[in-house]
Amino acid sequence: MVFYEDTIKKAVKKGSLLKEIFQRFNNVFISLDITNDLGLFNIRKLKSSEKRTYYRLRKGNYRAIFYREEDNYYVFSIAKREEVYKQWE
Repeated sequence: MVFYEDTIKKAVKKGSLLKEIFQRFNNVFISLDITNDLGLFNIRKLKSSEKRTYYRLRKGNYRAIFYREEDNYYVFSIAKREEVYKQWE
């Protein structure tokens, strides 16, 4: 299952994150949820903390930062490249 942070949902409602961009990422995460294959898309492993490993998903100029626990995907941030890493750190 895929879970999105409240900030992502609010950004879509406000219009600061376009619905088309969100829909593209949502389709990718649905595919990941079905297949559990991180090799299907442009996904890179980011720095790991003690608790979890974060990943980056690239779609054009936008990036999604997420982590995986058990069979669930938790999306932390979706934003343009310049902004997403600042939000994540």
